[in-house]
Amino acid sequence: MTDLSRITRDVALASSVLDNGGIIGMPTETVYGLAALARNERAVARVFTTKGRPTSHPLIVHLSPEEKIEQWGVFNESAIAIATAAWPGPITLLVPRTSIVPDWVTGGRDTVAIRIPSHLMAIDLLSKVSDAIVAPSANRFGHVSPTRAEHVLHDLGDDVDLILDGGPCEIGLESTIVDCTSEALQILRPGKITAVRIAEITGLTLANTDGPSRAPGMMISHYAPRAHVELCTSLDEARVKGTALKEKGIAYTIIHHDDLTKYALSVYDDLRAADVNQVTVVLAVLPVDDGLGIAIRDRLSKAAAH
Repeated sequence: MTDLSRITRDVALASSVLDNGGIIGMPTETVYGLAALARNERAVARVFTTKGRPTSHPLIVHLSPEEKIEQWGVFNESAIAIATAAWPGPITLLVPRTSIVPDWVTGGRDTVAIRIPSHLMAIDLLSKVSDAIVAPSANRFGHVSPTRAEHVLHDLGDDVDLILDGGPCEIGLESTIVDCTSEALQILRPGKITAVRIAEITGLTLANTDGPSRAPGMMISHYAPRAHVELCTSLDEARVKGTALKEKGIAYTIIHHDDLTKYALSVYDDLRAADVNQVTVVLAVLPVDDGLGIAIRDRLSKAAAH
């Protein structure tokens, strides 16, 4: 039985738990993160264990807007331009790490993923703690990401010491990740900030994503509910498939929104609701392959790959 009293809006209390080596659920504008101090090896180990996440899978370092980013990474001209234009905000930059970044954060890689969130409660928390924070999504590894404090409680229960409730996430999808380790920028994970916007900021054309997994969200299968997710190219196709499933006595649901912002906000809630309602098949209608639709398609495709 989970303890609802561990959901709080007390940022000072959350800061104290982190500074004493605990792990907490924390809000950001994207999804809720499972937070620990970045340079506390034991606390970060708990994050991996609690999520069931491979320790070779790198974590994102979350910094306060007041933090000197050059202490954590080596930022080239393009990375500086993106950071200046888009931080605080839902974008993560992969850059060469500095000596203060431990191996247990990067999975032994010589790069580190860094971002400054824009969520006011997250910024308040980051300004109070004694170190940077790592905060992968606060759910079991590979499952649907949480966008509300109650999701964290449902997924992780008493395995977290505290859950800081910042309300529903504003965006509902994880941050864009951009590889800035060379002059040829690559998007490793699409998000609200698009390739078009990054090109506008840097004046560069982004290269196609290739190479091994080196950032969160690059696995083929991810973000998956227990229900089987089937992708559809249109609402009409989903309705036809739904009728066929109904005739076979198979419980299904259709998820679809014409408004991309609403789709991004609801997609994880809809996937979670399928499991709550014991649905067997989710018929997910793919949005347009443009703007925020690219990120939604990415998450749905990875949920279907599971």
